[in-house]
Amino acid sequence: MIGRSGNPTLRSDTFDRPDSFSGMNAMTVEGTVNKSFITLVILLGSAFSAWMLYFDGMNVVPMAIGGAIVGLILALIVSFVPRTAPYLVPVYAIAEGMFLGALSATYEAKFNGITLQATLLTMGVFVALLIAYKTRLIKATENFKLGVVAATGGVALVYLLSFILGLFGIQVPYLHSNDWIGIGISVVIVIIAALNLVLDFDFIEEGAHRGAPKFMEWYGAFGLMVTLVWLYLEILRLLAKLASRD
Repeated sequence: MIGRSGNPTLRSDTFDRPDSFSGMNAMTVEGTVNKSFITLVILLGSAFSAWMLYFDGMNVVPMAIGGAIVGLILALIVSFVPRTAPYLVPVYAIAEGMFLGALSATYEAKFNGITLQATLLTMGVFVALLIAYKTRLIKATENFKLGVVAATGGVALVYLLSFILGLFGIQVPYLHSNDWIGIGISVVIVIIAALNLVLDFDFIEEGAHRGAPKFMEWYGAFGLMVTLVWLYLEILRLLAKLASRD
């Protein structure tokens, strides 16, 4: 069985199949990279549109909420039915871009320059971890995977608890605060999100090695984009905490 991924969209059984594909019908790393680039361009285009609408004076809150809801629904569908990825991933990128663009614009209005910093840091972390993975400075061993999966699950549970308690007006201590403990928690979450990229690289590479079907290139691009979006949001939150201390 293929190794685990902390990314919930890249499950350990995703590539488990009784047969394999070859040639033009098989998933390749290069093909996944191309699909990832296309997905990223669509997401950025959608985000830029929402960004411009915000600074043109439009209320983008409904857009942000709608994008988040649609993105979540599409993510669940693609996660459980990978064959829909070639059709739904571009739509997911549009919806997620609307959410990110609107949210980023609100942060930018409060902390000038913060979104550019978050974007550059996200790109830097991605490139650094990709190089570390390709040069085998970081290896996706089974223990490494188990640790990242466990840590990611812990973060998910804390966020879920925070959401539920928030409905009753109760806040989880330090999670959203800008004191040094809250900042330290954000740093840890950023590291966990970043390490998921290593698992995603390994997952995609293994899928190509095992001869997964061609549509899995879109699925691999989708999983990688989910991690990048999470990483960007966590970096954005961390920078906002630091900026609010000034």
